[in-house]
Amino acid sequence: MLTCQHSVKLFSYVKEDALDIRKQTKKIKLGNLYIGGDAPITIQSMTNTNTADAASTIEQIKQLEQIGCEIIRLAVPDLAAAEALRTILPQVSIPTIADIHFDYKLALASIANGIDGLRLNPGNIGETWKIKEVIKAAQDKNIPIRIGVNGGSLSQQIIKKYGFGEDAIVESAMEHVRILEDNNFDNIKISVKSSNLDLMIKCYQNLSNRVDYPLHLGVTEAGTFTRGTVKSAMGIGMLLYHGIGDTIRVSLTTSPLEEVRVGREILLALGLKSGMEIISCPTCGRTKIDLISLAEAVEKRLVTFREHSITVAVMGCIVNGPGEAREADYGIAGGTNEGLIFKKGEIIKKVPETQLVEELYQMIASDFLNE
Repeated sequence: MLTCQHSVKLFSYVKEDALDIRKQTKKIKLGNLYIGGDAPITIQSMTNTNTADAASTIEQIKQLEQIGCEIIRLAVPDLAAAEALRTILPQVSIPTIADIHFDYKLALASIANGIDGLRLNPGNIGETWKIKEVIKAAQDKNIPIRIGVNGGSLSQQIIKKYGFGEDAIVESAMEHVRILEDNNFDNIKISVKSSNLDLMIKCYQNLSNRVDYPLHLGVTEAGTFTRGTVKSAMGIGMLLYHGIGDTIRVSLTTSPLEEVRVGREILLALGLKSGMEIISCPTCGRTKIDLISLAEAVEKRLVTFREHSITVAVMGCIVNGPGEAREADYGIAGGTNEGLIFKKGEIIKKVPETQLVEELYQMIASDFLNE
């Protein structure tokens, strides 16, 4: 368990402008975007389709693109998956990463078929000549390699020397880094994930103190939607708040679409990404409207405005709603079978409950059209 004592020890350098102390890491290019340095923090996910099924994989990536996924990783467990990249990659617009384990031929095939990046631990590839072939191919195409280490990927030699914990995970990552650096390759990003929140935070802080490569943040095997969201928000959020991290993936046992939504909300909450924020009050005995369904309907209907820096309030009470949410750009407050539409705390109109969501949408759309 992460305790307050641990938090003070880990982050004793906290200051009021903590969001302005982001570490300036090495800036690398992945496809058409940058990671690290002064580049915006990006949201990643991973397809859960069979990559060899190109049609299903393309469809899922397009869905992810639409809700704000900025980088997508695909499992490449065999040559059929690697060959499918020829069909998949021309159909998608966000940068792609091939997830490779052990087989250098899959890495080479993925590069040849147009992948933008690799997730590959060079120490697991085998003979030195195989590693050199992959490195040369990546260098020729300016393709970065992400080293990804977690508790389940430690070698027996590392565990024997360091035991299981922070030192073992970070040193394992550094071993892979040294292999690439010894071959004059520094187009690198790194992750040191754990399902244990305390261990995950300590590993990333340790690694951040040792390297200037961009870091990919995540809590591995975080769990189902609710549990995984909480763990990821705390682990990823705490590190980002203290200036550590350049790209994130929220790993959830659910649809990758939910991973992207949660990742986006983490960045929005920290002020690290601009976009629409929806605030809504909890239900109480004064609520005379189905507030839960109403809030969900608003979120779904306004998805086209997600990139706009506006705040939308969904309140359950027409008595206090507009006043409590006066700072919101737009809002609705429910009553008995009806509700109020308001803007900056000013009531605009009263409409039937069934028309609230659409009236809100039309008002916002009209404002943007006029602008």
